[in-house]
Amino acid sequence: MFCMATSSKFSVAICGGGVGGLMMAVALSKYSDIQVDVYEAAGQFSEVGAGIGMWPRTWNIMESLGLTEDLAKIAVISPTDIPKVAFTLRKGDEPIGHTFHQLITPGGMITFHRPDFQAVLLLHLSSTSCRTHTAKRLKTYLYGQGSASKSESSLLPIHLHFQDGTTATCDLLIGADGVRSAVRATMLRDLATKAQSEGHTQEAQEALAGVDPVWSGLSMYRTIFPSQTLSQQLPGHRVLHDPMIYVGRNTQITAYPISRGTGINFAATRSHWEQENTLFEGPWVQDVSRDELLHAFDRWEPEVVALFQSIEGLNRWAMHTVRPLRSYVSERVALIGDSAHAMLPYQGVGAGQAIEDAFLLATLLGHSVTTPATLSRALKVYDAVRRPFSQHVLETSRENGQLFTLNYPGLTFGTPQENRDAKKLQKLQDLCNRVRKNWEWCWLTTLDADLERAVKMLENGSQ
Repeated sequence: MFCMATSSKFSVAICGGGVGGLMMAVALSKYSDIQVDVYEAAGQFSEVGAGIGMWPRTWNIMESLGLTEDLAKIAVISPTDIPKVAFTLRKGDEPIGHTFHQLITPGGMITFHRPDFQAVLLLHLSSTSCRTHTAKRLKTYLYGQGSASKSESSLLPIHLHFQDGTTATCDLLIGADGVRSAVRATMLRDLATKAQSEGHTQEAQEALAGVDPVWSGLSMYRTIFPSQTLSQQLPGHRVLHDPMIYVGRNTQITAYPISRGTGINFAATRSHWEQENTLFEGPWVQDVSRDELLHAFDRWEPEVVALFQSIEGLNRWAMHTVRPLRSYVSERVALIGDSAHAMLPYQGVGAGQAIEDAFLLATLLGHSVTTPATLSRALKVYDAVRRPFSQHVLETSRENGQLFTLNYPGLTFGTPQENRDAKKLQKLQDLCNRVRKNWEWCWLTTLDADLERAVKMLENGSQ
């Protein structure tokens, strides 16, 4: 059994060693009196996915944590040289494509290769107050020696039970274990049991509905390939230098350079919105042939075909989300990142939202007024501030997905022949206006105001 260090004011267990979990550990490393244990399910710390984008709002947090110098070394483009055009939008599902908008932003988007980003986070973990553990997949947790209904006022430790039969204890548990979160499942089942016992049947059913993730109705083809391969297919291809979003009916492609321009991150979406919130039959991630991609994106323009021809291998992901939760916390358990609000990737902010969760929650936990006896108050403040904002982002990311696949009500498109008129251009303009409105919080706002509000709520004892 792993136990807490006796010199700390309380111990924190983080289940999940992805971006959110490691960022939580990095942020807590600022507080030497908090013992942190990170439990990663995989045999080693490794990130799923290729690229990660960071908008100015998130980069400000990196500055606060002192990470920018090391991150600048691994960025695709130095943060000082980021172009203002974050993405170019182009309708590409026709023989002749049409560029209709350049998303110009102050600060732009900084991109990284995910394993490089994770390596920087691992370097910044405290060597004295943070321990890491691999091959530790959580099965469930219990308060004290029995059920989760024990009174928290007694400050019984939380017992973690892993699938390999080992156990550990902590004072506070943070679920950063992704869309299939075991922490979320246990927390919501406990809440459902409590609600049912109190006669709140609807509340119990709502809690149970959030246990399992649901299919979004969208599948994404993902891969990375050498920039040189694309250059050979089509010299001077715009994706070699510029992040691109290609939109099409029920289809969409995002492609941009990574690894200092030596690679291309490629993600193509095929949508079936009518199947949203259903059960997906089959494996969530599956290797597929390039022919399947070519069939799904039939009749796209030549520059997109050049992207397809550069691909050697790829896999298809069934994209799952989490239904909006009534709460991200329960007693001394909190959810962050995808465990709390797994969302569609059409603002490039899934990782950024996990980082915001981690930074704000760590700030509250490290505050001098937070003690073992007041942990639940800190968690309730976290929930009150972060849940409304992150769930709004979840909804606007979904809306952007509808816009990019030309499925948003009133902004759908017919056949190419029907679209060769002024109405097509007006629809595209309306589309980009709505996309910008959904997205501009990423570069026009900071976390500072919410952070200040959360700290005041904590100090004033309000929730």
